[in-house]
Parts: sequence; C-alpha cells; structure tokens
Amino acid sequence: MFEVMKEFEDFVPKLTNDGSFTFFSDEYGELFHSYHGARQEAELKFVEPTHLAQKAREPSLRILDICYGLGYNTATALATIWTINPNCCVEVVGLELNPTVPQAAIAHQLFSWTSIFQILTQLVAEHQVQTDYLKATLLIGDARATIEQVQRSGFQADAIFLDPFSPPNCPQLWTVEFLERVSKCLCLDGRIATYSCAAAVRTGLMATGLQIGSTQPVGRRSPGTVASWVASDLPVLSRQEQEHLVTRAAIPYRDPHLCDTAAVILHRRQEEQHASLLEPTSNWRKRTSPKKGVGEPALQEGSHCVGEPALQEGLPP
Repeated sequence: MFEVMKEFEDFVPKLTNDGSFTFFSDEYGELFHSYHGARQEAELKFVEPTHLAQKAREPSLRILDICYGLGYNTATALATIWTINPNCCVEVVGLELNPTVPQAAIAHQLFSWTSIFQILTQLVAEHQVQTDYLKATLLIGDARATIEQVQRSGFQADAIFLDPFSPPNCPQLWTVEFLERVSKCLCLDGRIATYSCAAAVRTGLMATGLQIGSTQPVGRRSPGTVASWVASDLPVLSRQEQEHLVTRAAIPYRDPHLCDTAAVILHRRQEEQHASLLEPTSNWRKRTSPKKGVGEPALQEGSHCVGEPALQEGLPP
C-alpha cells in the first residue's frame, strides 16, 4: 500500500472489468472510461482503429491525444508501437484541461503495468519529455485554445484520439468549429478515432470534409467512430447508422468563436433542432429499433460511461 497526497484523494481509483482502474468526474458526472475496461477501451476504441500497430513499422509516427485524461490512450499507443518497433521515433502532443487528473493517475500508480511508467511520470510532472525515440508535450488549458497552438505549429498527426466527455456534458469539444481545427492537424493518410457514435459528432466530422466509418462495439451495444480523408478502407456504416445522420439528432453542435459555454452551445443546437424539418429522432428510433435480442447494435447519443453499473472502489495492487 502506498500513500497518496491529499490533493489527489478526491480521485478514487475504480476497478474496471479488465483489471485496470479509472476515476469518476464529479464535474461531468461521468467515469473517465467504460466500466468494461480502461485499458481495453484505449486499445480497441483508439489504438486499433487508428492502425498504429500496422504503422509502427514506419521510422516515425505522430499522435495527437485530445483530452489526455489519465493517460491510457497515450500509454497504450506507445506500448503498442514500441512492442512492434522499438526504434520507431514517436512524437506525442497531449491536450488536457485539468493537470490534476494525470497527476492523480501517476500518484495512484495506475500505470505500474507498463515499462514506460517513468516516461509518463516525467510528462505529467514537466509537461514534456525528450528521449532518443520520443518527443512528448502536454499542453494544459482549454483544448479550444491549445488546438490552435498545435495547428499553428504545423503538427500533422498520423493518429488523433478524440476523447472528451460525452457531447451532452461537454459539447465545447464536439462542435463543427473545434473539429475543423482538429482535422487540420491530421495528415493525409491519418485517422481520427473516438468512442462516440452520436449523429451530431459524425456530421460534425463530415462537415470538415472527413469520411467516417463505424468501429466495433467494445463491451456495450454502441459502436465508435473512425474518420479519415479517404473512405476506401473505412468500415461501412450500417443502414441504421446512415439513416441516423438525416434525423434531428444529426444537427451538429456549433461554437462560432470557440468561446461559448456548454449551456449556450446546447441551447443553440436545441433551437436549431426545434426549427428543423428533418425527421424527429424519436420516429427514427421507433422505426429502426430491433426487437429485443435481434438486429444491429443500438446507437446511443450520450456518454460511454453514464448509467453503467457501479464500479468497485479501491487501490491497484
């Protein structure tokens, strides 16, 4: 057992089904990861859809981790790449609003399973790491501001992890305007991955000129989303998913000057939905929902972790 500094006591590790731990956000009312597994989600929702294992044979790779959080996505990506090619030079840029979150993950030793624990510790403490095979930077602040800093630097990512809290709770990071800036940081053959299958998120990505595909559900009925500039190798959306994109649920979030509050963004979208002539989402849901136990995965608009079973609290071994 180890002692944790008092400033991190509010972040209580919660055991997920794959043996890894996550936190609960009181501010957003959500877990940071699915109860099915924090490591599993990082691997299957972010690392695999962005084809990092296949790209690891390249001499260098660039990753943009939006909403770094505890650090699982970056940790899993680096572990995957260097297991395949220890000589791959990786550049990582992470965006995070609250530095206490990754600090708490290190304080609770949630990454003792990986050989790069010391690298993650240094990144969280100093916000930058430089080694022979890694250049990593952690930018602290509102991602709507730091993404512009990334864009101005000319950074072009092979993989972008889009992992904010759910659209209803954190619409600021799902707007067309924010996604437009994110897309400008994606290289021509790169991929963006997110856990969300919300129609508003998908149309927001499409509004930037990106093509989208559906990723496999991980421990739940809802799939995720992958986006790239070329559609040729993307998983095809089901008929149900395609129809979802022409309902009122598909009206995207807007934040014209990238400075509005969540309440303003939500209200703006609600007004647009009320005035829309698109099919009401409730009608689409009644028409397409399969009978119990039959049919395609259900599409859900909300969080990947709200409303899931309670998790066991405790400390990692």
